[in-house]
Amino acid sequence: MTTDGPPAAQNPAGLRERKKLATRQALSWAALRLAQERGLEHVRIEDIAAEAGVSPRTFNNYFANKYEAIVSRHVDRVRQSAGALRERPAAEPLWDAVRHVALAPFATADSSPDPQWTAGVRLLLAEPALQGELMKAGADANRAFAAAVAERTGTDADRDVYPNLVAAAVLAAQQVASDRWLHTEPPVALLPLVREALDLLLAGLPDPTGG
Repeated sequence: MTTDGPPAAQNPAGLRERKKLATRQALSWAALRLAQERGLEHVRIEDIAAEAGVSPRTFNNYFANKYEAIVSRHVDRVRQSAGALRERPAAEPLWDAVRHVALAPFATADSSPDPQWTAGVRLLLAEPALQGELMKAGADANRAFAAAVAERTGTDADRDVYPNLVAAAVLAAQQVASDRWLHTEPPVALLPLVREALDLLLAGLPDPTGG
């Protein structure tokens, strides 16, 4: 029997951070779901806040606008992967660790999606305002993952090519898999696509023709 106290008593700051992350994720998911159902132009901040069970003021504490809320899911996922990479065993080969943390966020994406959902998301991603926010989010995500790679490899994310190239390659593999997931008919599960993309990358992208 353990004598440790409850997690909240041991680390109140950690509990607060988890609660903040849960609120952030709930708002982001609500924004995405409402935009997919109604169309981006028909979704207000008040609607997102109500869907997530918080006030509009709380929404504004987390996000500047609805576009940022939608794309934050991507940035948060990469930041979590970066944190997980820092916690992998030091003796583990880099690319084994990278594959593990890059796959982990998709572990539950092992079933085919609703075709109406993917169709709605495709229309949503065609919105110019959202595309601009996605570019900003992609840059933030790349920096976060590159910093974790740099720490693990003893390189400098501000000066060295290597950690930035690793981050860009891994995030590109995830993006290609997500694009295939959104456009494949009939719909397929996302996890196998991400796994295939990462495995091809880790294998050095061998020529599929055998040449």
